[in-house]
Amino acid sequence: MQSSLNQKLLSSCAAVRVVPVLTIVDVAHAVPLARALVAGGLTALEITLRTPVALDAIRRIAEEVEGAFVGAGTVLDARHGEQAIGVGARFLVSPGSTSALLSAAQNFSVPLLPGAATASEVMALLDHGIRFMKFFPAEQSGGVSALKALAPPLADAKFCPTGGVSPANLAAYLACPNVVCVGGSWVAPQALVDAGDWAAIERLALTASTPRRS
Repeated sequence: MQSSLNQKLLSSCAAVRVVPVLTIVDVAHAVPLARALVAGGLTALEITLRTPVALDAIRRIAEEVEGAFVGAGTVLDARHGEQAIGVGARFLVSPGSTSALLSAAQNFSVPLLPGAATASEVMALLDHGIRFMKFFPAEQSGGVSALKALAPPLADAKFCPTGGVSPANLAAYLACPNVVCVGGSWVAPQALVDAGDWAAIERLALTASTPRRS
């Protein structure tokens, strides 16, 4: 079941190309932030489970933001996954993978995007029927050069590189044949979020979404 869900996630992410990775510290920011990003063309949103308000933020976005495809990031175990699904997360993202998490994912009703950083980790996920995975931490793991090197021997694997992706290297990542989309936080700088400058964030989102429209 998870392999087919993972394939559906690949298709959804291929349509957006950039997935904002958001660590929300004030739940009051969740809905206006999500609305600004969606208005700018970035509809797939990863809310990291790193703050006490993360689950509430996911719930509010799922209930109130039309057009948002909201997911939970930093999912480390089955409990995280079940909690996130319970509040409306439509996909889950993990920085890596464990046998316990992959086993639990077979019972999840939403897709899991597990992380991999080496050829062996990629091969292990392929053995589980997972073709679409997070490449993390992207820049520290070799970035574009590493992804290009992985492509010929592991042609079935497709990636969402996250970690160090920025406007400066975005085009290079998206040009990799095995990259479906990228994850990044630059589209929602904390200073703009704190200031409530949703118009500026919408402009950043529009700029980030431009590659998929070209």
